[in-house]
Amino acid sequence: MAPERPMKTYFADFHIHVGRAKDRPVKIAAGKNLTLTNLLEHSQKVKGLDIVGVIDGVCDPVLAELDELVAAGELAELPEGGLLYRDRLLVIAGAEVELKGPKGRAAHFGCWFPNLAAAHDFNAWLKTVQKNTSLSSQLARTSPFALSQETHERGGLLVIHHAFTPFKGILGAAVDRVSDFIDLGAIDALELGLSADTSMADRIEQIQPFTYLSNSDAHGLDTIARECNRVRLDHVSFAEVRRLLARQDGRKIVENIGLHPVHGKYYQTRCRRCGEIAGDGRVCSCGTDRNVVTGVSDRIDALADFDEPQHPEWRPPYRHIVPLLDIPGVGPKAYRSLVDAFGSELALLREHVAKQDVQQVVGAALGERVFQTLQGHVSFAVGGAGTYGKVLV
Repeated sequence: MAPERPMKTYFADFHIHVGRAKDRPVKIAAGKNLTLTNLLEHSQKVKGLDIVGVIDGVCDPVLAELDELVAAGELAELPEGGLLYRDRLLVIAGAEVELKGPKGRAAHFGCWFPNLAAAHDFNAWLKTVQKNTSLSSQLARTSPFALSQETHERGGLLVIHHAFTPFKGILGAAVDRVSDFIDLGAIDALELGLSADTSMADRIEQIQPFTYLSNSDAHGLDTIARECNRVRLDHVSFAEVRRLLARQDGRKIVENIGLHPVHGKYYQTRCRRCGEIAGDGRVCSCGTDRNVVTGVSDRIDALADFDEPQHPEWRPPYRHIVPLLDIPGVGPKAYRSLVDAFGSELALLREHVAKQDVQQVVGAALGERVFQTLQGHVSFAVGGAGTYGKVLV
């Protein structure tokens, strides 16, 4: 009997937006330079990713550009699904879809597709339930059951997006239990979001069976891979990603990688008008709670079944990181020097980097700061109400 082939590890960010395509806006809040080609090039050459989810791939102008890249030979459709960019980067085309919940509050879902034929077919269906399929994250006038059915009938995968965020997160404000919104069996994975991690999520019993994803939800080139997943697969393809989410045949997430939750912009309950900390009976100077945004930390406390996380035995560790450009003193020049020296931003995580090697690139003082941050020796001003936390020197 032939020995089993060893699995390989890859870095994957399954949630990246597109700012513009075909000279038209796609994700309104995203940067204009976040084009499809820039996304693919930056993800591969600067960030060091192996797998990307183009979550606006089903939007009209992005889908047209994907077709053009296939026609030009830049993208190749794989037999097991997915698109390979320049023989190196696996690309998954998807859609971020907004649905109204039972209380009238909305939540975002990711729908991922194995090939462009399925993406085109799903786009045609979306035209019957959305007003504008050229734009990202649009409200679909349909049911969660229908969205699940239309996604899975095309061989797709359905993922809960940024589950705990107070705006458009299923548990952030829409419902108290996922099953109040959608059948649990319809969901293939749950994305944690920037202000949560595994230890926070695993205090909630109902979602423990889900595979957790840590994705960037990038709205600009610099924020690609600020959260990502180190995964173990036999090779890159959509079929392998399906096995990954189902934790089949040895495919698994080896490590969730992402921001410290306090670095996220919705961690702490705070007034978005005056910035004061609120909650726990505290009233801000505004004299009203109308502008208070419930933080992810307080929301999870309210929903939690356990005081401490109860991790399934298969749950991977969560590694907290600070993106290089968020480290005080690391500007564009120092960032470029580090990427050139080590090969990519994620290479600094992939390898055991020596302090002297970092200092050789950016100097003794900044090199010391970067190295200590990479080692996890860092503190933050806590984020909340839409303002990111800040790394403290």
